[in-house]
Amino acid sequence: MSKSPIYDVIVVGAGPAGYSSAIRCAQLGLKTACIDNWRNKQGQRILGGAHLNSGCVASITLLESAKLYHALNHDLKKHGIHAENISVDIAAMIDHKDTIIDALGHRITELFNHHKIDSIHATAKLLNARQIRISPVDGSETSVVEAKHIILATGSSPMQLPYAKVDNEFIVDSFAALNMTTLPKKLAIIGAGVIGLELASIWSRLGSETILLEAQESFLSLPDQQISREAYRIYTQQGFDLRLGARVTAAKKGSKKVTVEYQDQEGSHSLRVDKLIVASGRKPNTENLAAPEANLLLDENGYVYVDENCRTNLPGVYAIGDLNLLGPMLAHKGIEEGVFVAEQIAGRHSTINYDTLPSVIYTDPEIAWVGQTEQALRAMGEPIKIGIFPFHATARAHASDRTEGLIKLIAHADSDALLGVHIIGVQASELIAEAVLAMEFSASSEDFARTIHAHPTRSEAFHEAALAFKKKTLHIPN
Repeated sequence: MSKSPIYDVIVVGAGPAGYSSAIRCAQLGLKTACIDNWRNKQGQRILGGAHLNSGCVASITLLESAKLYHALNHDLKKHGIHAENISVDIAAMIDHKDTIIDALGHRITELFNHHKIDSIHATAKLLNARQIRISPVDGSETSVVEAKHIILATGSSPMQLPYAKVDNEFIVDSFAALNMTTLPKKLAIIGAGVIGLELASIWSRLGSETILLEAQESFLSLPDQQISREAYRIYTQQGFDLRLGARVTAAKKGSKKVTVEYQDQEGSHSLRVDKLIVASGRKPNTENLAAPEANLLLDENGYVYVDENCRTNLPGVYAIGDLNLLGPMLAHKGIEEGVFVAEQIAGRHSTINYDTLPSVIYTDPEIAWVGQTEQALRAMGEPIKIGIFPFHATARAHASDRTEGLIKLIAHADSDALLGVHIIGVQASELIAEAVLAMEFSASSEDFARTIHAHPTRSEAFHEAALAFKKKTLHIPN
């Protein structure tokens, strides 16, 4: 094995956490390399990791296309617009998604070039606190690279289920589910969590009969339960077949069909579908990440042990993004940790406020929240007050004919400090930024109530929800 020059920092992984960290390290004057082995469907190198290529960006792009198709078929007449012979070309839709992904991946490459980051297309294995063995994707000679600091940012991948083995033909994972070029007439999804719901939002709008099999008896445990109940109502109205407490026991391929067997409180059931999507969660990519002699400390689920500064048990080695349990598996969490660690290495100390980390589910309508849920606060015995305002009471929602959903504010009953903000509705992912900023600056519900919002807008629902604390709402909901 050959040996290469010493870097200040080597980043392993070029997803959001990795590329953000590499760019910030280079901006701070550190000699930086980034190792990543991702390839697109043509076998070419592309940066951006799973988030760009097989995760959120790919999913959002397809959902936007699916929403357009659905609107053309179902929502135009009420606007006085008529269209005929509307059809969908799934393969062309996938090509459009791939074009956008490639453009964004090339943009990251341009940023790497601009900041003089050495980009290495290889598989990496941590040997010790200063060395990484790289095996180039093109099969060329294995070598060892050294650095004073190493940042592990290899992300996560879909979990596999022993009773539903993925072949990516009939039983597919979430990556293959974003690359199907034909429309399944009937499909089932194992898991009605974030990933399952996002995939259901795409394929159901394109015309697939969509069944979600969720092992848990409750629906969406992470968001505020009032939001989850509203989501269940909306999604079932949209045609999702949500089956809770449905524990899949087997999935068998037949002649161009998949037979799925599951159990619930009523007994055993069987259904036949054209495709089965496995969307049962993600696991950290730590398998084969480190040599045994490196002694990198992992927990029983493969997450890397880190302290509050993302430091592992090895001096100078950090683990960020989906590899640690400091926060949820979210791209923006990884980005912030990437910048945070880069600045630590450069001697610039900052902080990350995990309490104001927003979460988003990219369905239609979207779900977004920040801070604590009502059920968590009540379990802790905190005195709280709640202000709620439905979007159907706003003029802008009626003008766009998208009136579903609501905004819920939770404040401390004594101090009036905002403790949580929860939204289900169109553009919730954009609206939540106002709540994050408010909480970051320790705003109260009174601050929201005194902040003038443009009328008519969706965002004025924040203002009205805050006024609802004092029963001063101007636009009375029906």
